[in-house]
Amino acid sequence: MQRIICLVIITIILSPVSGLAQTRKRTAAKSTRTTTAPTGEAERAGAARVGEQIKSLTKFIYLLGGIAGGLEAVDAATQRNEASAAIIDQAKQNKITLRASIRNVKDGLDKLEIDFRATPELQRYYIKLAGVAAGAAKAEDLAAANQFDKAGRALLDVVNHLTDVLLAMR
Repeated sequence: MQRIICLVIITIILSPVSGLAQTRKRTAAKSTRTTTAPTGEAERAGAARVGEQIKSLTKFIYLLGGIAGGLEAVDAATQRNEASAAIIDQAKQNKITLRASIRNVKDGLDKLEIDFRATPELQRYYIKLAGVAAGAAKAEDLAAANQFDKAGRALLDVVNHLTDVLLAMR
């Protein structure tokens, strides 16, 4: 009896496993989604402008992170009366320059929105684009309140918004 049980167990272990597997062949599902590039020259140019905005904004945000950290350190040193007058003056000048840069970003995004709204081939994407300038305006307000880190985060939201527009245009 034990011999028979051992033979059955050995037979099961040594039997091909593929016999127990499903025999139905699976085929890869073909995607019905087609990706189309912007068809007209105006759409290609619009997509290129959105892409350039994304590139320049990400570079700006990267640089802003380092500058914002330095400005916060100077502000903390100033509160502890440990910063020299030259450092404080330089920090004030950097803040002015940074605020002006964020204002320029907002102006560029305003122009982009206006161009999309005014160009018939791009109007269908304007709905997705609308609001990016408002996000930059929020960043400008935060920078005016010396909240440069939060301003950078607001600009990250703008980059995400622009990326969504670019994805819609492809």
